[in-house]
Amino acid sequence: MSFNLGYLVEIMVSILLLLTILYCVRLNKQLRLLKADEQTLRATISELITATEIAERAIAGLKLTVRECDQNLGERLRTAERFSADIAKQIANGEEILARVSKIVSASRPAEAPGVPAGGTNAMLAAAQAFAERARMRVNGRAA
Repeated sequence: MSFNLGYLVEIMVSILLLLTILYCVRLNKQLRLLKADEQTLRATISELITATEIAERAIAGLKLTVRECDQNLGERLRTAERFSADIAKQIANGEEILARVSKIVSASRPAEAPGVPAGGTNAMLAAAQAFAERARMRVNGRAA
């Protein structure tokens, strides 16, 4: 019986050893899969870092472009405001000249030229006033 008991213990140790070997094989396979996943994850992280760097450079470029556009637009707006002020001054000067011309025309009415029909100066004055009004409307329309 002692022989059988020793033999039985040897068989049990062999079975446990076999189970341990099978478990180690399975564990080894899982470790290989984890290492493969680790390599994939490292590659993904590397690509993500590269994409982030590219995006940062693009954002820096866009910020520079926006800054330049803002400066150019500001310069153009200042130039447009100067032109608008100049045009307003010219229209005011034109209206002043038109007022002087209309005074001259009204002062010379009794001595109208024989070739100018009656009311011809009035038509000329009305046309000049309409022209000044259209110019004023254009300037006011642009300034609004």
